[in-house]
Amino acid sequence: MEANEHRNRMTYGNYLRLEEILGLQEGPADYSPAPCNNEKHFIIVHQAFELWFKLVLTELKQVHKLMSSEEIDENSMPIIVHHLKRVSAVFDLMSQQWKVMETLTPQDFLSFRDRLGTSSGFESWQLRQIEIILGLEQQQRDAGMDPLNHMKKLESEGKISAKVLAEFNSVLQAPSLNQLLTNWLSRTPINGSITGNPGDQDVVSTYIDGHLSAMRAHSDIIISHFESIGHGDESTMRERLNKSLSNAEQFLRPNGEINRSRAGLLFIESYRELPLLSWPRELIDSFVDLEESILLFRNSHARMVERMIGRRMGTGGSSGVDYLDATLKYRIFVDLWTVRTILVRRDLIPSVVGLEYYGFNSQH
Repeated sequence: MEANEHRNRMTYGNYLRLEEILGLQEGPADYSPAPCNNEKHFIIVHQAFELWFKLVLTELKQVHKLMSSEEIDENSMPIIVHHLKRVSAVFDLMSQQWKVMETLTPQDFLSFRDRLGTSSGFESWQLRQIEIILGLEQQQRDAGMDPLNHMKKLESEGKISAKVLAEFNSVLQAPSLNQLLTNWLSRTPINGSITGNPGDQDVVSTYIDGHLSAMRAHSDIIISHFESIGHGDESTMRERLNKSLSNAEQFLRPNGEINRSRAGLLFIESYRELPLLSWPRELIDSFVDLEESILLFRNSHARMVERMIGRRMGTGGSSGVDYLDATLKYRIFVDLWTVRTILVRRDLIPSVVGLEYYGFNSQH
C-alpha cells in the first residue's frame, strides 16, 4: 500500500512532464552532430516563444468566445480585459526575451545557421494564427507572404500535420476580434440611443455634427493662440486644421454614410469619465495596449536580427530585416488609433444628452 502511495504521488516533474519537455532540445530526429551550446541556446529560446504563443492563443480564443455573443454581458467585460492584459504582459516579456538571443554573436550564429536550411520564423503557424484571430488582413501583409498558401504547401510536403492545417483554416473562417470589436462598438448607446431605436440615425448624426462643430471651435482657439505668440500664419494653420476636419468627417461618415461603430468609439473616448462607459473604455485601452505590445515585440525581433545578420537574406528566402521592418507598419485596430486624432478638449464638446442613463446603476 505504501509503495503504491509513493507511485501515485504527484510531483513537480510529473505535473509538468519535465522529462519529456527537457528531452526536446536536441534538434530534429537523427540530427547529427548534436547541437553545440550556441545552437541549443537558439533552439531553447524559440521553443520558449512557441510555448508563450500557445498561451496567447488560449487567451485570445477565450476572448473570442466571450465577444462572439450578440450582446456582451456586463459581467464578461472584466474577464475579457483580464485575458487581454495577460496577452499584453506575455508580449512584453517576449520583447525582453530577444535580449537572450542577443547574447549570440554574429559569428556564433553563423557557425550553425546553415543547419536551419530553409526554415523560417514565418512558418510559426501559432504566430500566424495570432495575427489572423486578431484581424490582420492578407492585403496588409508584405507582398508574397501568404500564410495559408504556405501552410498548405507545408502540409502537402508532410512538414505539418493535417490537424495543424485544419486549425489554421478554422481560425481563418471565424470572424476576427477586430470584427467582433467593431460589431460591439456599433451597439454603443450614443446620447441614450441604441441601434434599432426609432430615430437612432438622427441622434447619431446630430452627435457627429456637434463633435465636428467642437473641432472647428477648437481650431479657432489653436489659431488664435499661435497668432498671439507670433508662431505661424493663419492661412497655413487653417489649411492644415481644415484637412483634419475633412478627415474627421470622412472617418465618421465615409462616403456620406454614418459609421456607427466609429461614432460609438468616439463617444466612449470623449466621455470616458461616465460610469457606464468605464469598462468599455478599459476594453478599448486593453486592445490598444495589446497592439502596442505586439509592435514593440516585432521591433525587438527586427533589431535582434539586424544585430545578428545585418541586411542579408533570411533563411526562408525573405528579405530578412527589411521584411521584419515592414511588419512594423501593420495596424490591426486601425480605428482605435485613428480616433485619437479627432478628439477634442472635454470642455469644448457638447454635454451628453440623457446623462442619467450613463450613471451608476445601484441595486437595492
